[in-house]
Amino acid sequence: MSLVVEVRQRLGGFTLDAAFTAESGVTALFGRSGSGKTSLVRIVAGLARPDEGHVRLQGERLVDTKAGLFVPAHRRRFGYVFQEARLFPHLSVKQNLDYGRWFAPKGARAEQSGRIIDLLGIGGLLARAPANLSGGEKQRVAIGRALLSAPRLLLMDEPLAALDEERKGEILPYLERLRDEVGIPILYVSHSVAEVARIADRVVLMNAGRVETIGAASQVLAGPGLHSAAERREAGSVLSGRVEARGEAHGLAHVRLAGGALLLVPASGLSVGESVRLRIPARDVMLALTRPEGISALNVIEGIVDKVERDGEGMASVGISCHGDLVHARITAFSVERLGLRPGLPLHVIVKTVALE
Repeated sequence: MSLVVEVRQRLGGFTLDAAFTAESGVTALFGRSGSGKTSLVRIVAGLARPDEGHVRLQGERLVDTKAGLFVPAHRRRFGYVFQEARLFPHLSVKQNLDYGRWFAPKGARAEQSGRIIDLLGIGGLLARAPANLSGGEKQRVAIGRALLSAPRLLLMDEPLAALDEERKGEILPYLERLRDEVGIPILYVSHSVAEVARIADRVVLMNAGRVETIGAASQVLAGPGLHSAAERREAGSVLSGRVEARGEAHGLAHVRLAGGALLLVPASGLSVGESVRLRIPARDVMLALTRPEGISALNVIEGIVDKVERDGEGMASVGISCHGDLVHARITAFSVERLGLRPGLPLHVIVKTVALE
């Protein structure tokens, strides 16, 4: 299912002028605070009117300013999950979920309810009041309520921003299941590199109201196109692989990457045969011209320098092709000169197991 957006809107001294296309899966609107992400998703939802432009879902026109067309939010059949859960405090979890189901079209399948409740792990919460839920539990109920309305598109506006790291860790696996099992296109707003790397299929990078880059998460989050120093510190590689084995004695798992390289990673929560996505922060990658010995790092992979890009701040992003997988390292420009790094140069990539997510 294809979502096509091309809009322009003036908001005081800020101008939103953005265009992108989102396909099935999770498309992340990513960028620092104030880049226009929420303003854009509100236009998609029908909560705001653009000054110019159009919005189409699977060819259906939802907004067309030239034709004077604007389909109101309640007729778009989109689910919306906000930063705060916004549950009705006087209703139980089950009653909050039933409220979402009330908006589903008559033909929606009744068995969807049980599947969504199981998917989000909220079956044991049905009789409880929102006041007795943790932040992560509230957000899972809010997602369930949105899904039970049988939406054509799910909009998630910084759904984890109000949660602490522990609660984020609790809810992220459910978002991954949502991405893999529900089959509804998701537009996901976030300014967190780690969050987007874990769940997004495609990333729309925004800056000052404009779309700067659109591409796979592995491409956009690599680093060079990111703007703030904080974003560049969080840049890294997003790689896919499969768990080949678990070493129970040391709590480690062997993950074979798509290109064939083997990595040792923390085994917690992983099962043999499972497909996984690994994030390697670029700042935690070391480079060596010869294979190092006598070091604590467990992952040493042979590679060839693909590109070197300096950022003007005394740092550089180095892309290394490792058996077809592109690993990114963020090192000093001085190290680039000292090692003589250039495209085509063979070297070794060193990654600490504890740095892998």
